Amino acid sequence: MSLPLPPTLEPMLARSQATIPPGMAYEPKWDGFRCLVFRDNDDVVLTSRNGRDLSVYFPEVVQAVLANTPPRCILDGELVVVAGDRLDFVRLSERIHPAQKRIDLLSATTPASLVCWDLLALDDTPLLERPFTERRQLLERALVNAEPPIHITPLTLDLEQAKVWFTRFEGAGLDGVVAKPLEGTYQPGKRAMVKIKHAREADVVVAGWREHKNSTPQRPLLGSLQLGLYDEAGVLHFVGVAAAFPDARRAELAAQFAPVTLPEGSGEHPWRAFEVEGRRPGMVSRWSAEIRQTNLIQPMLVAEVGYEHMEGTRFRHTAQFRRWRPDREPESCTFAQLEEVVGYDLAEVLAGNS
Repeated sequence: MSLPLPPTLEPMLARSQATIPPGMAYEPKWDGFRCLVFRDNDDVVLTSRNGRDLSVYFPEVVQAVLANTPPRCILDGELVVVAGDRLDFVRLSERIHPAQKRIDLLSATTPASLVCWDLLALDDTPLLERPFTERRQLLERALVNAEPPIHITPLTLDLEQAKVWFTRFEGAGLDGVVAKPLEGTYQPGKRAMVKIKHAREADVVVAGWREHKNSTPQRPLLGSLQLGLYDEAGVLHFVGVAAAFPDARRAELAAQFAPVTLPEGSGEHPWRAFEVEGRRPGMVSRWSAEIRQTNLIQPMLVAEVGYEHMEGTRFRHTAQFRRWRPDREPESCTFAQLEEVVGYDLAEVLAGNS
């Protein structure tokens, strides 16, 4: 490629903030795979945040880029999969597959879309030093005739509108709001934007734990807490993990759980029967060797965790351990406590309607 910026270019990142700051440009925060697009005439490369080549996994997006973008350009955006009227990160994750036949099948049955929000180069001109407002104008001109699955993300300069988006768009599977300085340059690898994400808390069942990869018989370390919630029928579903602990705390937790860890294949536990059936409620695939390394505990415990939002019946991201709740019984931890997000039609977001 003879573009003015190399495919090794790092994307600009965002730092977390609790509230939406005033006086900036605001966009929805998409929940997908970050993607830089490098097009030099008939050559197209899609790269991930960490520099991985995604082009082979998304051939339909490559073809869409060829049909809808300027002949020589570099774009910044997000790969997403739309299922019905919302985003589906699980189906997007399934697109990363080593088998070419599977890639070809999924590109037809679960096609991805590319949502663009920045233009980093056009023809031989790099745009990193241009202010964001100018880059946005150039992006809109460059993609003025673009058709799905290529989209331009909605943008507003109105703080109140951004607050509405923060609440309203979550029902379509979006992740929050991104705020950008109006005169800001594009700073590769730097956290020069602001992201405001949803934050919630829930009381969950700690049904087991897994050892850390650095755990040894001499110094056991906890890797993650295995979390569950009960449904209306009294079935305990796996909903995710809490895993961010310093090493000293990992050692303390491993020691705490050792006395209540059930021997393999014995003892009563809500998930014990599912080892035979091959699946725990809440799991999206059959038990792998990794899942079978889960240490089940009895009695189970209750913990308060922080989470952002749900993906079906699971936490979309790793939950954050807050504290133990010895005052609650595991059976009281149900899905009913979770906030229900009102649905929103993703097509309206992609169309730029607010």
